[in-house]
Parts: sequence; structure tokens; C-alpha cells
Amino acid sequence: MSEEQSNSTEMIPVNITIADRTYRVRIAPKDEEAVRKTAAIINQKMIEFKNLYAGKDMQDYISMVLLWFTTEQQSNGQNLYELESLQNQIDSLSASIDKVVSGN
Repeated sequence: MSEEQSNSTEMIPVNITIADRTYRVRIAPKDEEAVRKTAAIINQKMIEFKNLYAGKDMQDYISMVLLWFTTEQQSNGQNLYELESLQNQIDSLSASIDKVVSGN
């Protein structure tokens, strides 16, 4: 079985509702919980924006949620970048220590 066939058999269909619309998506089983939580957060934020900005249409709320979500991801991404940088420094130090210990 090829890798592509293997990956397609591992995908499961899931119904996700965002902004009162249901979408059927195929995802890896390991991603199901994260996808469902993300959809729940998006829907929760849409409700918050509806309460804050009455009279807007659904497209406006979706745009506001998209802007909020992207900003959050960028903030978290900076933290991930910092962690990756620290991990690289630790790996470099570990390699140096291994060289000294092994006598190379």
C-alpha cells in the first residue's frame, strides 16, 4: 500500500459546524479533538462578537473571528519560535558536552 493510500485510509469524516453551517471534512483521527475544539472556539467568539457588535452580518462576524484567531496564532507562534530557539541552544550544548565526554 502506498503512503498516499495509507494516509487516505486513516482519514475519518467529521461534521463540523461553524457559523450555523455544517461542513463535512476528512481529518486524521488524532486531529479530531483539536479540530472540534477549534470550531467550538470559533463559534464562541462569533457569539461574543455578535453581542458586542449588534446589527452586523455573518460575514462581518466571521471576519472579526478570523482576525482575532490569526492574531492569537501569531502571538503563540512567537512563543513557539522562542521555545524552538531555546531547544536548538540546548541541543547544541548537549552535542558539545557529548563530544567532551566521549573524548572526540
